[in-house]
Amino acid sequence: MRRLWISIVGFVGMAIGLAQASAAAPDAARGQRAFGACASCHSLEPDKNMTGPSLANVWNRKAGGLASFPRYSAALKSSDVVWNDKTLDAWIKDPQHVIAGNEMPFEGLKNDQQRADLLAFLKQATQPGHAPQQTSGMMGGGDPDLKTIGPDHRVRAISYCTDTFRVTTSDGNMHAFWERNLRLKVDSSSLGPEKGTPALLGAGMAGDRADVIFAAPDEISAFIKPECSPTTSK
Repeated sequence: MRRLWISIVGFVGMAIGLAQASAAAPDAARGQRAFGACASCHSLEPDKNMTGPSLANVWNRKAGGLASFPRYSAALKSSDVVWNDKTLDAWIKDPQHVIAGNEMPFEGLKNDQQRADLLAFLKQATQPGHAPQQTSGMMGGGDPDLKTIGPDHRVRAISYCTDTFRVTTSDGNMHAFWERNLRLKVDSSSLGPEKGTPALLGAGMAGDRADVIFAAPDEISAFIKPECSPTTSK
């Protein structure tokens, strides 16, 4: 009986050990899902920079060293950090601890397993030709081509009255937004809208309901007309 009990205990201990080892193994698929929180600021395509620099070929690159990215903080540019397994893990855990005074708006990912998964994904996806294919769409999953959007997303007119923007699209519909729920943006890239034809897109950020994206900054003030309809109080 005692021998049977020892065997059972040993089997259970081995099973727990295997389960723990399995849980600790980095999983790139889980890491890809975790990268969704990073994708609004970082691209995996070479030299496609967003709020943050492209992460393509980031391994063994000096911090602040991507020539095509113009918005590095002084702290990053003056650091001697080179990105590798160790420094990236520390950076994702606590960016300010690695390079104090950097401007990355991210408090850090404290969970060791989640960081290991994310790094496993990034180590694959940042290599040349290995970035996962993204599907364009109006709500995340890649950038839509704003030159080819339908009339329900092409902006024909924008008026502003008291605290409300009213956006009229080419299909004749009018959409009203409280002034702090609408973001006005610019996209001068090849995927940006045609000049004079801003795009209205749903927004994924907390507090925002939609974005109006212009081809150039000078269009914004010229396009928005301060006017109220006869039924709207001034």
